[in-house]
Amino acid sequence: MNATAAARAHDADASPVNATADLEAQWRRVRARLLAELGEATFSSWVKPIDFIGVGDGGVLLAVPTKFFRDYIQSHFAERLATLWRDEDAACQRIELMVSADVPRPVERVYEAKQAATQVAPEPATERTVAMAAPATVPAGFEDAGVGAPLDPRFTFDAFVVGKSNELAHAAARRVAETTDVTFNPLFLYGGVGLGKTHLMHAIAWEIRTRHPERKVLYLSAEKFMYQFVRALRFKDTMAFKQQFRSVDVLMIDDVQFISGKDSTQEEFFHTFNALIDHNRQVIISADRSPSDLEGIEERIRSRLGWGLAADIHPTDYELRLGILQAKAEEVIARNGPPIDIPPLVLEFLARRIVSNVRELEGALKRVCAYASLVGRPVTLDMAQEVLRDLLRCNDRKITIEEIQRRVAEYFNVRMADMLSARRARAVARPRQIAMYLSKQLTTRSLPEIGRKFGGRDHTTVIHAVRKIDELRQSDSGLGEDVDLLRRMLEGGQGSS
Repeated sequence: MNATAAARAHDADASPVNATADLEAQWRRVRARLLAELGEATFSSWVKPIDFIGVGDGGVLLAVPTKFFRDYIQSHFAERLATLWRDEDAACQRIELMVSADVPRPVERVYEAKQAATQVAPEPATERTVAMAAPATVPAGFEDAGVGAPLDPRFTFDAFVVGKSNELAHAAARRVAETTDVTFNPLFLYGGVGLGKTHLMHAIAWEIRTRHPERKVLYLSAEKFMYQFVRALRFKDTMAFKQQFRSVDVLMIDDVQFISGKDSTQEEFFHTFNALIDHNRQVIISADRSPSDLEGIEERIRSRLGWGLAADIHPTDYELRLGILQAKAEEVIARNGPPIDIPPLVLEFLARRIVSNVRELEGALKRVCAYASLVGRPVTLDMAQEVLRDLLRCNDRKITIEEIQRRVAEYFNVRMADMLSARRARAVARPRQIAMYLSKQLTTRSLPEIGRKFGGRDHTTVIHAVRKIDELRQSDSGLGEDVDLLRRMLEGGQGSS
């Protein structure tokens, strides 16, 4: 213990009042150091809501708002918090996180009594015990508690609205969930943000749990997979890690693009993937783009991800958005107490205007219903436009160059990497020119900005592309139809609106 820490410990022992003041001062200093390390935005989101409760038998008790918040802090900040506390007072060896609603009162007495009541002497605190102070929450019945992520009970097959844009992904997910035969391995679900990938992943897990409770299912995000692997390396426990992940019947990893550029994590993922496939275990992966377009992912991994079935979830069309709104309206109305009359005209308006993703669509409906319930106003088209003014304005300017590039690449079946490359083959150059043309037409970006988004090209290249496509639209009716269709898809979510 350094001299400063020793002095603080001595002062803390001198008087209960001084001890409390000193502990609170320590917490202020820990928070100040975290603020300096994390920055204002991250600190305000994740550290500021943490409450210091007390200490007991070498442990620091902190309260957080929710279970999700607790799991996130445990994964990302618990070790750093423990280290900073040890710098303040070497006697504080552990961090214990509790959800605020579960904190007993009076908390200090209960906390100390719980520690004293333990008959077996606690083992010396180590970095490992600090990291494992509060295990993640996993639904009952799922294997590998503390590793898998919790499942959302709302995300079931019954709650998933099927349309043309997601029918293949839904059918494949159903097949995998309902049978123990490994038909598609891996099943790879991909699509943009908020289109239903995570919903289908959760639905598969719930269905398997219901139909085949004996099967070992492990669902987690790619970020958590990386965290578990790094922790295993740190504590020299890689064999336990391998056993944990390779002994399951179904491994589900969400947002695999997160491991892009993480070489050691990719190496372990590669071997885990191969081991499960070799033993005929089901692997289900999701990402925001197709396997061939996953930049920063090793070629051998991209190749294996394409072995099974890759099911694309397209942006929703008008009919599907309206169906989702009609289904969600019943849920939202049921949760808002007194019945709320939502005219069909309002649902149709939302389905046409909120085209970005299903999450925003559902959020818009919830906001309208909440406003009607709290303020006591009937739901009308004018009211919806007033309440959603900012969201509607945001959707009006939602088209980005990245979205245009991705949509054009998918339409012409070329890789995103080729769109940004120096390749001049016609099969690549023409889609690239069309993407530049649409970027000029549908965004407010300047010509130099557009050029930079296309692999650092000069603005004169963009000018040439715009002029070339303008000319070809006059002389080539097929190309003109392609450009018009792409524009409608980008402006209205598949052009059905």
